[in-house]
Amino acid sequence: MNLPRLDLSQNRHYKWWAFFAIAVGTFTSVADFGSLIVALPTISAHFGTDLPTTQWVMIGYSLTISVLLLPMGRLSDIIGRRRVYIMGFLIFIVGGVLASTAQSINVLIVFKILQGVGGSMTQGTGMAMAVTAFPANERGQALGSSITVVGAGNILGPVLGGLIVGALGWRWIFYTSVILSVVSISAVLLVLDSKRFSRRGTGSAAFDWPGAALSTGALLSFLLVMTSGPRLGWTFPPVMVGIALLVIFIALFIWWEQRVSAPLMDLRMFRSRFVSMAVAAQFLSFVGNSSVRFLIPFYLQAVLRYSPQQIGLIIVPSAIAMIVAGPISGRLSDRYGLRRFTVGGLVLSTAGLLILSTLTESSPVMLVILA
Repeated sequence: MNLPRLDLSQNRHYKWWAFFAIAVGTFTSVADFGSLIVALPTISAHFGTDLPTTQWVMIGYSLTISVLLLPMGRLSDIIGRRRVYIMGFLIFIVGGVLASTAQSINVLIVFKILQGVGGSMTQGTGMAMAVTAFPANERGQALGSSITVVGAGNILGPVLGGLIVGALGWRWIFYTSVILSVVSISAVLLVLDSKRFSRRGTGSAAFDWPGAALSTGALLSFLLVMTSGPRLGWTFPPVMVGIALLVIFIALFIWWEQRVSAPLMDLRMFRSRFVSMAVAAQFLSFVGNSSVRFLIPFYLQAVLRYSPQQIGLIIVPSAIAMIVAGPISGRLSDRYGLRRFTVGGLVLSTAGLLILSTLTESSPVMLVILA
């Protein structure tokens, strides 16, 4: 795809032109995820499937991203971030078109997995390109602005999802994501300088295939154990085998990455206590919040009997909070440091999860909104 690119590289506001070009893709990814979550109860009813089966629409997508995110990030270092980003959206579009035609829940899961391949390519490069557009002393502002875009996607995703499902049906969720993805690719092709936003390795920096295979095995083992253990029991033989494989894959991955010349992940960075604690905090925060995002629409529709349109509106306040807090915390963190804002955010997130843990069949919806 070769579109005439706008030469904005000499413009003093180029960093914002580049940011907004990437932000279109970030918004598309987040809005697609949010709108599909709202549509899951309707999809479950359409195919006549239970919750454990329906959840694999999102688990398959998220699992694929988790498995491929690290390899795709490394691949972008070798062949260029901009190229991987565009290829990712092309795959995402193909997956969206195919998913819109699915005639069974299993077929839908397969096509969402295909979209996950594309999603891993865009998510592994989008944030890196957005940060690259800004000078080092403004990286906090770039990250804060990115959070604002995520918040906007979180607002409009559920709202649009509810309206689309109610008016046109759940298949239009995928039609809409395809249209937005085309806009995303066009924005990147028109605005981003391929040289500036493509970081390539040298000839010796070959792709670490063994490392990719070991990390894939570790992540697959972990995610399958975590989804099967609570349901089948932790002493169930296949679950115990999965735990053993997880330990083996992690040990082999660490052993290999310390010996290869161009590792998939440079483990030396974890010698920094700051990096190690930040990664651990982000992981735990994501685990808690992602599970809630999946379950809340089912709770609102199946227990409290709200419509898809109403569910979308109920989810809006939390996204507004992200939009307001994102740029403010980003600017302030550049001035005062990251620690206090990170700790404050985790404390508020924990408080929200504690409130949600008290929900019952008679809980007021305002409790969900507050949390």
